[in-house]
Amino acid sequence: MKILVCISHVPDTTSKINFTEGDTKFDTNGVQFVINPNDEFGLTRAMWFKEKQGASVDVVNVGGPETEPTLRKALAIGADTAIRVNTEAKDGFQVAKELAKVVQDGGYDLVIAGRESIDYNGGMVPGMLAGLTGANFVNTCISLEVDGTSATATREIDGGKETVTTALPLVIGGQKGLVEESDLRIPNMRGIMMARKKPLSVVEPAGAATETTAVAFEKPAPKGAVKLVDTVDELIDLLHNEAKAI
Repeated sequence: MKILVCISHVPDTTSKINFTEGDTKFDTNGVQFVINPNDEFGLTRAMWFKEKQGASVDVVNVGGPETEPTLRKALAIGADTAIRVNTEAKDGFQVAKELAKVVQDGGYDLVIAGRESIDYNGGMVPGMLAGLTGANFVNTCISLEVDGTSATATREIDGGKETVTTALPLVIGGQKGLVEESDLRIPNMRGIMMARKKPLSVVEPAGAATETTAVAFEKPAPKGAVKLVDTVDELIDLLHNEAKAI
C-alpha cells in the first residue's frame, strides 16, 4: 500500500501573530512553524500502517523552501520520502490541484490529509482533492483500518459517530482521535540523522490558478476589562441588565 500524507506548514499556536503591508500580508518574522496538528495525527496513523502492514509512506507539502524543515521533521518521524511542490500555497483550490497531480503521478492508494489547517481553517482541501482524483472520501475521520483494498473508517457526525466501509483509493480528512495524543511521536536523534539522508524532491507546480485572494486580515478585538463582584445578587444583576446574558 502506498500512502501519501499531506503536510501543512503552520504557525505554532503560541506564536504572536502580526500583519504587514496594511494588514494584507502575514508577518512571518519570529514565528515558529510546525506540522499542522491534524496532519500529525494522520502521519502517526500512516506510520502504524508502515510498521504493521509494510506500507510505504511519502509526505508532501505545497510551499517554498521555508517549509522544508517541517518536511524533514516528518521524515524524522518515519516517513520514507518527501515531496515539496515549489509554489506558494495561496488558496484551497490551488493547493488541491497541485496535490492532485502528485497523487496521480505517484499512484497512491491512500491519501491522508488533515481535516483542516489551524492557520486558515478552510477545511476544503481534502474534499476537493478526492473530487479531482476520483477517489472515495471520508471527512472528520477518527478511526481507520485497511484490509487489502477495503477500508473501514469512523467519522464524527452531529451528535455521534458513523462507521463506513469503502474501497481504495481513498482520501481522508483526519483529526484528533485518528490516534491518541499519547501516540504522537517526537523525533529522536537517530530519526533526525536518518532524515538528512532521506530523499526530499522538489517538483515544479502544475500551474493551478488561484481562485481567491486575501483582501485583509484583522485581529480579534482585545478582551475587555474584568469586573469583579462581591455578591451573587450583584452578579445576577450585571448578567441581566448589562451583559444581557440572562
